[in-house]
Amino acid sequence: MEESEKLNRIVEARMKLKARFEEKIKLTPSVADNRPMGKGTPNRHGMPQVPVGQVITNKWPVLDLGLEPDISTGEWKLTIDGAVEHPVTLYWQDFMNLPQTDDTSDFHCVTTWSKLNMNWRGVRLLDIAALVQPKETATHIMCYGYDDYSTNLALEEALKPDVLLVHTYEDKPLPREHGGPVRMITPQLYAWKGSKWINRIEFLTANRRGFWEERGYSNTAYPWRNDRYS
Repeated sequence: MEESEKLNRIVEARMKLKARFEEKIKLTPSVADNRPMGKGTPNRHGMPQVPVGQVITNKWPVLDLGLEPDISTGEWKLTIDGAVEHPVTLYWQDFMNLPQTDDTSDFHCVTTWSKLNMNWRGVRLLDIAALVQPKETATHIMCYGYDDYSTNLALEEALKPDVLLVHTYEDKPLPREHGGPVRMITPQLYAWKGSKWINRIEFLTANRRGFWEERGYSNTAYPWRNDRYS
């Protein structure tokens, strides 16, 4: 399939996915809450500047499972499979040929710090999903990293336009210690929902817990509801 044909298919499938999940996305807490739990002057979506229990940091602390995989762009690959019509494995150039998105968002860590106004470049999960076309039975995804990490998301959260697989931060390649060459970010959820060193996305027909969810962390992880633990 030529690149232009692939991009046209992605755009068409993207619109169908948006329509399919539009109402569910409108009901998610970060969109629907009239009085979210937080503090400070209003920021995005009319919310306070940071969720309750969070403090703003200018640094970007490093948190992981004790492993920092050293994966070059030549070695990196991303498998997208499970409940999809067109499972695929993307290599670096395949990934870079997908529609690229620049976005500025905040990063809320469950360990109580928030870093604001971070500038990213990457590929929307929505466009990854449009490429593989989730089956009607798909409800969640599980993300996996090269460090054997895993975490789950409902599709109505994963398909939001600010959920990205990022390769660039502040106009520089994403540092290895922060998940480079590619990590996922989930600005409307706590940051553990975004896998560092991501290498697989599995579409699921039912919810399944990931690494921290199995150890007592919330399945849903809404910062604006102080939703840290199950």
